[in-house]
Amino acid sequence: MNQTRSALVVDDERDIRELLVLTLGRMGLRVDTAANLNEARELLGRNTYDLCITDMRLPDGTGIDLVGEISHKYPHTPVAMITAFGSMELAVEALKAGAFDFVSKPVDINVLRGLVKHALELNNTERSAPSSTASKHATRLLGDSDAMNSLRSTIAKVARSQAPVYIMGESGVGKELVARTIHEQGARANGPFVPVNCGAIPSELMESEFFGHKKGSFTGAHTDKPGLFQAANGGTLFLDEVAELPLPMQVKLLRAIQEKSVRSVGAANEAPIDVRILSATHKDLAKQVEEGRFRHDLYYRINVIELRVPPLRERNGDLPQLATSILHRLSTEQQQPAPALSPSAMAALTAYPFPGNVRELENILERAMAMAESRVIDVADLHLPQSSGKKNMGALAMTPAGLETFSASAMPVTPAAPAQNEDDDAASPALPSYIEQMERAAIQRALEENRWNKTKAAAQLGITFRALRYKLKKLGLD
Repeated sequence: MNQTRSALVVDDERDIRELLVLTLGRMGLRVDTAANLNEARELLGRNTYDLCITDMRLPDGTGIDLVGEISHKYPHTPVAMITAFGSMELAVEALKAGAFDFVSKPVDINVLRGLVKHALELNNTERSAPSSTASKHATRLLGDSDAMNSLRSTIAKVARSQAPVYIMGESGVGKELVARTIHEQGARANGPFVPVNCGAIPSELMESEFFGHKKGSFTGAHTDKPGLFQAANGGTLFLDEVAELPLPMQVKLLRAIQEKSVRSVGAANEAPIDVRILSATHKDLAKQVEEGRFRHDLYYRINVIELRVPPLRERNGDLPQLATSILHRLSTEQQQPAPALSPSAMAALTAYPFPGNVRELENILERAMAMAESRVIDVADLHLPQSSGKKNMGALAMTPAGLETFSASAMPVTPAAPAQNEDDDAASPALPSYIEQMERAAIQRALEENRWNKTKAAAQLGITFRALRYKLKKLGLD
């Protein structure tokens, strides 16, 4: 590494300071040390540092105080916190205060080296220009609305941290796109980005999928297999639909995050892992915690930074720019000239509520490109829901309650079934039959819009992958 890189170590224990000086020195850094906050402040006032590592407890204050001061006065200096073993609450508090990362005592040298490597990457001048991939994803977070300007600003800030981020938002808003952008704008951009849909993994295979397994550890384990954590080592693991994790797996995931190590199924020892955790769900995770469906300690651990992605209806003014960009991207992929939207088609899109958000907009425009008979897309080519029945069908398909609930208010004024006399016993199956028709139509639509990808269709419908499989079998669609 460049010999001009420098670090400040703040700790009142001489042996810790000496250990860090030796380790960082071998990595090519010039190191200054301070035994308390006052000495640290004096050194920070005279020098510029590429990294600061501070203990939590100091004679004249806490490391949290120093984290706050550096974040405010020297925002380009990442701060890592040294915490006592098992002090996860203090580690999370430090991350919330703006710490880049943390390392527990006794200090694991390999963990420390990985932390320093990522911290220095943040200020690496070779990374001053975004990569083409990062630029590509960033440009898909389009819009000049206040909501999108705020989102992009927040992404730029959280990308400089290693803290876990919880991305919340409705189905179709682009939560994975936000996660990819955080990864690609941060210090782990050169590492892997591994997305996983937690609702698509059978519960009996979860431990093996996440942590890997050793040959012979169970029937069918013919070779060693690395898990998702190992695949994401050095990079980012994105847990989509994290609310779908069963409680036993939540316990194992919590330990892996806290200990920064995993044990493969059948392995004798744990192995260290260097992974940043990003998670997302369209469900209200706080409510899931209240209902006992999601562990409070895991929620607290993954929700260090909370990032809300606004729905399309809250940034309606961004729609023309989004639509133009999507049409350009689709036409490039299909190697054909980009079509234009007629004024009436744009007006119709602007008036539509988009319960499926940006994903639904992409699906509508892709379908319109295929259906349009000219280079201009008109209202008829969009096939937007027009009648109250169709609108309610869309709402049924897209709401979090999904296909599990049905309200009589969602029925159109004119029911599909013929009117019956109130005293006629034949009228009794009309409602169940109508609900089944609604379910069938909603599922069919979601599958078509997601190109028959059942995992994505289930996410759009607001139900689990397992629930969708059950519905498909029940309705004879499987």
